[in-house]
Amino acid sequence: MLKPGGRLILSVNHPTVSVVTQPNEDYFAIRQYSEEYEFDGEPAVLTFWHRPLHAMISAFTSAGYRVATVSEPEPSPDTPHELLPPRILNGEKTAFLSFIFFVLEAG
Repeated sequence: MLKPGGRLILSVNHPTVSVVTQPNEDYFAIRQYSEEYEFDGEPAVLTFWHRPLHAMISAFTSAGYRVATVSEPEPSPDTPHELLPPRILNGEKTAFLSFIFFVLEAG
C-alpha cells in the first residue's frame, strides 16, 4: 500500500522475451511458466507469469497507479563481464537484458 504520491519501482521479465524463447506461444495470452535455475549449487524452479505489455499497463492503471516511467536500460559500463550474456558482451545491438522497469506513482 502506498500513500498518495508514493512511488513503486519494479522490474519484470520483458514481455517480448517470450516471443524469442517460446515462438509457438501466443504473445497476448496470460500464462504461467516455470524455468529451472541453480543458485549457489542448489537447483531451483522459478515460476513466472507472462503478460503482454498492455495487460501490465492496464493492471497498473486499474489499481490507481500512474505510470511515470517505462525503461529498458542497457547494462552499466562497469558491470563485471562475467555477469553479462555473450551477446551483450560482444556488443550486439539486438541484445538486451530482458527486463522492463516501471516507476508507478500512487494517486
